[in-house]
Amino acid sequence: MRFVWAVVAFVIAAAMIGAGIAQRTVFHGPSETSANVQTEGSTAFTLIDGAVLNSVPGAQTLRVQGDGAVFVSYGRTADVTAWLADVPYTAVTVDGEGTVQTAEVDPTVAPASGAATTGRSPVDSDLWLDEFEQTGSLSTTLQLPSDMSVLVASDGTAPAPANISVTWPIDDSTPWAGPLIVGGGIVLLVGLVLYLLGIRHVRRQRRPRRKGLPLPVTEPISTVDADAESKGVVSTTPGRRGAARALGGRRALIAVPALGISAALLAGCSADAWPQFAATESPSPTPTVIVPEGQFPPAVTEAQAQRIVAKVSSTVAQADASLDATAAAERLAGPALAERETNYKLRAAISDRPALPAIPAEPVQIVLPQTTGTWPRTLMTVVESADAATPTTTIMMMTQQTPWEEYKASYVGNLEASTNLPELAAAYVGATQVPPDSSFLVMAPEKVAAAYADVINNGQNSASYAKFDTANDLLLAAIQDNKTKRTDELNQTGAGTAEISFSASAGAATPIALATLDTGAIVAVNVYESDTAKPTNKDAVIKLDNNPAVKALTGVDQSATGFTTTYSDQVFFYVPSQGSDDQIRLLGYRSSLLEAKVSP
Repeated sequence: MRFVWAVVAFVIAAAMIGAGIAQRTVFHGPSETSANVQTEGSTAFTLIDGAVLNSVPGAQTLRVQGDGAVFVSYGRTADVTAWLADVPYTAVTVDGEGTVQTAEVDPTVAPASGAATTGRSPVDSDLWLDEFEQTGSLSTTLQLPSDMSVLVASDGTAPAPANISVTWPIDDSTPWAGPLIVGGGIVLLVGLVLYLLGIRHVRRQRRPRRKGLPLPVTEPISTVDADAESKGVVSTTPGRRGAARALGGRRALIAVPALGISAALLAGCSADAWPQFAATESPSPTPTVIVPEGQFPPAVTEAQAQRIVAKVSSTVAQADASLDATAAAERLAGPALAERETNYKLRAAISDRPALPAIPAEPVQIVLPQTTGTWPRTLMTVVESADAATPTTTIMMMTQQTPWEEYKASYVGNLEASTNLPELAAAYVGATQVPPDSSFLVMAPEKVAAAYADVINNGQNSASYAKFDTANDLLLAAIQDNKTKRTDELNQTGAGTAEISFSASAGAATPIALATLDTGAIVAVNVYESDTAKPTNKDAVIKLDNNPAVKALTGVDQSATGFTTTYSDQVFFYVPSQGSDDQIRLLGYRSSLLEAKVSP
């Protein structure tokens, strides 16, 4: 029976090892699948819909072949189609049966910025989550959800590359190949042991027995050995025991090559030939964020916002270095651009005039995008300065007016070290933009600038004084110090012959407000502060010997009618919700000289 079981074990081992080898060879499927897209090359842009990218599960490897420049970017499908709305493009989609189709899409809106005739470069658009550029060919691996799409182009004018393919990996792992080969080797070893035990049993059966039966009378008796022994000759012919021993040794060696083959096959098996038993980790609890039903997605992602801030920082830094207001206008607007334009004029005329604080690029501490599906769009960021010598925390309100324009910072201020921001929504949730005339706050955003200007003008006599937290307002203190300083300077240079007056008013910029989690809002407004110095004697004049900035802006060094100097304040407030007992609280500000002119 030992031989029977050994044969059974050998058969089972052969089947297991064969099955394991077959899984790694003849039954081993392909490792990837591809979809080729061949366009006519008649449009400057090709849009690959997210449905195409997700028609097969797994990461998507995109390969684009062209004759010159190759550009690839990806973003939300709604954003990419909005960017393409004014130009014809080729759309790559899938039908109900999963077949890839291409079709040319006509413009749905009037061309923007001459895109229909001169083309529009897709490089560095703020709508893209990421972008890639190569010459001739480009290959990249993506992992995009179904609501994102890929844009393929050349330079925005030449036809987009026509040869495109998308490849997905296929799980070709054979997790049972390794166990089958190892199991087959073990069964082979068991069969070998059974075989050797069977041989051993047979050998023991042939040994002499003390009480064995006599040999049959017909058993032939060799006389050769006996004669040889009587003559002193030793026989060199091996006996049955020796022959059996030699035969057993040879048979034992038969299994060595088989085990060696199994070991070699096992050594060639990679990790995907074995089952993967990943350790299950208990998820840690995270705060639950409830997104209101029907709310639009945030205008940008956190990574997208970081790229936008870096671009704003780089562009403004270059403009500051070259005193180029046109370059600054690429990334600044409103009060933030106006203060830069004045600073460039002063620095061009006054050698020691300091530059305005730079806009830091990183680290971006807070990202609060507006939740919207249309334009214009608003984004608030808080960025800390990486310069240890001048540590500052910059708060910005940025706006993208159309899909074809970039985000521009219209309000830029500095947060004080003691400032506590209200609780804000996560970047992936976003915040709604509060209308300027909203009645859900203790004060509508469009009224905040005028009310604060009234507090500056009248102090405790202002009707809005109690609505503001003036005790912790550093801007009011700075404004009062500046009034005292300007009055003292005038008294020293023109005592009895001149007088100075101060006034504040709401700036021309539209306020921007984003909601906080407690239904309040962060509101950015613009306030003008003006001081007018006039002579009180008709024979007197106001000289600018100690005021080179006003002299540079007006182009004169004295006036018989006086001068009016205006400062622009970019102010960030926290405005509580209607019914709250909290006061409007100053969060940060930036105050800078805006203009100076001769009084009429």
